Amino acid sequence: MKKKSLLAIALLALSVTGCSTVKKVVYRIDVPQGNYLEQDQIDQVKVGMTREQVQYLLGTPVLKDMFEQNRWDYVFIKRIGYENPVQHTLFIYFDKKGLVSDIQLDKPITPAN
Repeated sequence: MKKKSLLAIALLALSVTGCSTVKKVVYRIDVPQGNYLEQDQIDQVKVGMTREQVQYLLGTPVLKDMFEQNRWDYVFIKRIGYENPVQHTLFIYFDKKGLVSDIQLDKPITPAN
């Protein structure tokens, strides 16, 4: 009787640990977070544009730093299925007149990202 119990416990333990290798069978949706950015939208932002024009193109920034009020941060994170998340950060700097003075994107956005 003890052998049957031990065998049942061993089979149960193997079946439970075996489930972790099947994680890719379950569907995971693509999850975009933050400001959805596309390269063609970013290319339309030019030095000399006003804050309103930038907001019209890209939407409201995720972060308006209270210590650096002349910088807007746009952050976009996309997780595709079981892949590692990919983060893109866009910084838009404004001069004292409220016009775009610099545009910095950490890495180019490709359609796959």
